Amino acid sequence: MTPSLKEGRPLSPHLQIYKIQITSLLSILHRGTGIVLYGGSILWALWFVALAAGPESYTKMQGFLLHPFGLIILLGWSFSFFYHFFNGIRHLMWDLGLGYEMSTVRRTGWIVVFSSIFLTILAWVLGIYFGRMWS
Repeated sequence: MTPSLKEGRPLSPHLQIYKIQITSLLSILHRGTGIVLYGGSILWALWFVALAAGPESYTKMQGFLLHPFGLIILLGWSFSFFYHFFNGIRHLMWDLGLGYEMSTVRRTGWIVVFSSIFLTILAWVLGIYFGRMWS
């Protein structure tokens, strides 16, 4: 047996021991939002197809999107858009060699999260306000 197995310790940290850090959580979230954006792009393309197919198809698609389940999908898609956008800018700064200090990494991570939440809320409030104003 190897020395680490004799001592009863794991060879590497695992989820029962490892405390997740903001950097790893935001990295996972960045990948997840990319997947959501991909799915949202397909949904958006289907919306355009329904629009081109005529009023009946468009009404059905709008009915789906304005259903509470559809609104949850759109809310998740809009948050994913803002998060992926801001985190992409953060990664661009890293590519330029800026912001590698751990305090800066943590601070910019929280800025990305709160900016994404804020702009998602702002977009929905403005969308609801102007949507009611125009209808």
